[in-house]
Amino acid sequence: MSEHRNHLGQPIGFPLPEWKVPPRPARTPMQGRFCRLEPLEAARHADQLWDAIQLDREGRNWTYLPVGPFDGAAAFRAWAETASVGDDPVFFAIVDQATGRAIGYASLMRIDPRNGVIEVGHINYTPPLQRKPAATEAMFLLMRRVFDELGYRRYEWKCDSLNAPSRAAAARLGFAYEGLFRHNVVTKGRNRDTTWFSILDTEWPALEAAFERWLAPANFAADGSQRESLSELTQAAVAPLRA
Repeated sequence: MSEHRNHLGQPIGFPLPEWKVPPRPARTPMQGRFCRLEPLEAARHADQLWDAIQLDREGRNWTYLPVGPFDGAAAFRAWAETASVGDDPVFFAIVDQATGRAIGYASLMRIDPRNGVIEVGHINYTPPLQRKPAATEAMFLLMRRVFDELGYRRYEWKCDSLNAPSRAAAARLGFAYEGLFRHNVVTKGRNRDTTWFSILDTEWPALEAAFERWLAPANFAADGSQRESLSELTQAAVAPLRA
């Protein structure tokens, strides 16, 4: 992109003549082939989520989340009741299309319409959702809402720098690594250095095509195995844009 300068010859950011402040994300469902994202409702989803959470016998999922572990179903339901209201974060339950049961959740958070920036976070994938096509599709549905439906410019992923699975997931989904924020957060009485990733609106069309190709029925064999790797598709999609 060519450099822009003001009347004094100083370099400045490129103009955005068509920029419009996008709306805040709505609490409406998103339908996919493998899963459906529904606005989190404690009465509808908390018990199903708690049942799925119990399959994480060692409680590994709570290690890097800002909440949990919970003492029992009642405590988790109380958290879900609070999480299901308010406008930031906006939580969605991830419902398995085959069973109709909630098996995970995620949120859109740190919502900044003025600058067109939004973050995905508070992601809790229970064992029935982990490494399943629905897990990837849930992230795709959120991205599509942010970019296609709402028109945001920047989509962020942040995680504890020690959370290797989260860093790997960000790379697989096509996020660009941006850096390390040292001593960024105190969580559960301990330090957290935070790793930052992002996807830009200019990168989204190529990434959207990569996701659609990966999620297509033709990409899955009869045994459910994938013929093309998502990481290879996303990296090939963004490489020319980030060169």
